[in-house]
Amino acid sequence: MELEDVNSVAVLGAGNMGHGIAEVVAIAGYDVAMRDINEDLVSAGYDDIEWSLGKLVEQDKLTEEEADAALERVEPVVEMEAAVGESDVIIEAVPEKMEIKKDVYGEVEEYAPERAVFATNTSSLSITELSEVTDRPERFCGMHFFNPPIRMPLVEVISGAHTDEGTLDLIEALAEDVGKSPVRVHKDSPGFIVNRVLVPLMNEAAWMVHGEEATVAEIDSTAKFDMGLPMGLFELTDQVGLDVGLHVQEYMHETLGDAYEPCPLTVEKVEAGDLGKKTGKGVYDYEDGEGVEIPTDEGEEWIADRLLAVMADEVAQLIDGDVAGPDAIDEAMQLGAGFPDGPAKIADKRGLADLLSALEDAHEETGAARHAPSEALGGFADDGGFYGADDGNDDGSDEPDYEAIRVEYPCERVAHVLIDRPHRMNTISSDLLEELAGAVEALDGDDDVRAIALTGAGDRAFSAGADVQSMAAGGGDPIEGIELSRQGQETFGSLEECDLPVVAGIDGYCLGGGMELAACADMRVASERSELGQPELNLGLIPGWGGTQRLPRIVGEGRAKEIVLTAERYDPETMADYGFVNEVTDNDSLEERTLDLAEEIAAGPPIAHRFTKRAMRAGRDDMEAGLELEATAFGHLMGTDDLMEGITAFMGDGEPEFEGK
Repeated sequence: MELEDVNSVAVLGAGNMGHGIAEVVAIAGYDVAMRDINEDLVSAGYDDIEWSLGKLVEQDKLTEEEADAALERVEPVVEMEAAVGESDVIIEAVPEKMEIKKDVYGEVEEYAPERAVFATNTSSLSITELSEVTDRPERFCGMHFFNPPIRMPLVEVISGAHTDEGTLDLIEALAEDVGKSPVRVHKDSPGFIVNRVLVPLMNEAAWMVHGEEATVAEIDSTAKFDMGLPMGLFELTDQVGLDVGLHVQEYMHETLGDAYEPCPLTVEKVEAGDLGKKTGKGVYDYEDGEGVEIPTDEGEEWIADRLLAVMADEVAQLIDGDVAGPDAIDEAMQLGAGFPDGPAKIADKRGLADLLSALEDAHEETGAARHAPSEALGGFADDGGFYGADDGNDDGSDEPDYEAIRVEYPCERVAHVLIDRPHRMNTISSDLLEELAGAVEALDGDDDVRAIALTGAGDRAFSAGADVQSMAAGGGDPIEGIELSRQGQETFGSLEECDLPVVAGIDGYCLGGGMELAACADMRVASERSELGQPELNLGLIPGWGGTQRLPRIVGEGRAKEIVLTAERYDPETMADYGFVNEVTDNDSLEERTLDLAEEIAAGPPIAHRFTKRAMRAGRDDMEAGLELEATAFGHLMGTDDLMEGITAFMGDGEPEFEGK
């Protein structure tokens, strides 16, 4: 079966995951039968979809017509035959218990068409074991969405021992068609990628507290502010639910051995009914206590090394076991767990030899199976890392190997620079600033590039601002803050001052440092769904990357003070009225319009572009200096080949081909 043959999808289960998956699939245009065991559950799931679609309309992510059409495509049903009888793909999202899932597949086989492909949304259970309950193990695979499906981009596409390659291709294509980013898991292994890396981390944190090696505050401070994870590990444990985490730990303990033994601390809390945020109390107390309060300055280097070592060992085993390669693991953890960078790259950067030593030291001290380094970790340490020794770029080219940005060349004479941290809303980190500065310098010196198009990867944000979490690390040290501000000012200044015309394509959030970055462009195009603003004052800060200087020059001092002092968000039409946005375009055309405009400008005379920007900059504070530069440039241009080319084309009613001579 090919993707074009898929018209109807059945989703089994109307709970949080089930109704979320049904909503995502329906928005993409598929007819969806959403089934659960009784009318109350199905109705509740349908109501949740209706509410969620309404929120998407409020957020301008969907029109009312699109939301109504998606809801009409969802059919809530209770009878299994009605749910799956005509379905092309059946996605099962029932409770995470092997026996329940097996019972469901036994019933599904009675009514499912011969052509139908089965996909289970399990987060850790064996794909192979589940597939063997059916009569079609070759057309059975994992399709693991992340919670909430409407927002989380990752889908793990997992092969069972019997899964046909065509089945995986189909489900991967379906995931892409519903707007998700699929990552292929080549072998059925407990926890797949994300849970296999994340659950041992959470378990190790619990063991460290249980053994009185560290406090909850020290571990969460280390994880969130030193390692840059989106949450503290205990904060995440409470968010997921201790019972849910314990269930996965018990399954991994059963299937993978003693190294995955659940910590007694977790078991005790589950037995006491302290399951996390959903019950009002877990590791943190949300009812009688103050909930999650993580200090920014209690992180410890040895804690980070212990956690990184545990993580690196899991990555090593996944790669060595042919479950997934380092690129897939890194992508999955960024998209599914919000890691600032992939765990393989993080471990390589820290140094696998050092992490191996940290794990060996822990094993010598505790004797615990979870601290016994795998042979795989030792092998990768000997090889110089998961990506091998640093021999330069992976492709052997002379192009810089960026991680936080991408540089592409989509059309003649145009370089497309993308802020490439969609898993973090394209927030701006110190590493990104360093890469952007290098890219601008390289492009400004490239004779084949005549314009830069600047956008953010994905469709959620041009850039939602500075990576506030990394800024808070170390307790918000004033000296570090000054250096970060200067680094951003210098990088953004280099973009503004480069001789190449820069067109910024703003799609989604353009806030704080993101708006300061957009202000450095020569022209700005924004999609209709964009939101712009300088919310720094809400954090007790001010714009620190040139916003207090550039914004008044663009919109005037009165409007600039309004934008900064109110810290409000503005729609693109208002920002066009204020003079910040040059053009507003529909959402689907943003990138195309940005590149078209950059290509149109790039076709112009590059020497004249260069002097135009320089004259305008010179005249900002000193009109006489600007006029002098304007006159000098005018005279210089009179002697260029480009001028003769322009005049000849004008006289002959043709299109000039400027060569920058």
